[in-house]
Amino acid sequence: MLSDLLLWNKIGRIITQVHKILEISPERAFDIFYESKTCERLHNPKDYLYLMGDLYIVDELILELQNK
Repeated sequence: MLSDLLLWNKIGRIITQVHKILEISPERAFDIFYESKTCERLHNPKDYLYLMGDLYIVDELILELQNK
């Protein structure tokens, strides 16, 4: 699992990408991410999502939003 600092940096980059791609406020992107199953998976060391690239995780989040 990533150290807390590395994970926080990764989450910051993901939220920034979500904000840009969806053209929403950073605050809304933050809320969307933290309410998602993707965020839950990212924090689960058994899921290994934290090993994937930032854009891959953003794509997973967008797919999750589309399937809601």
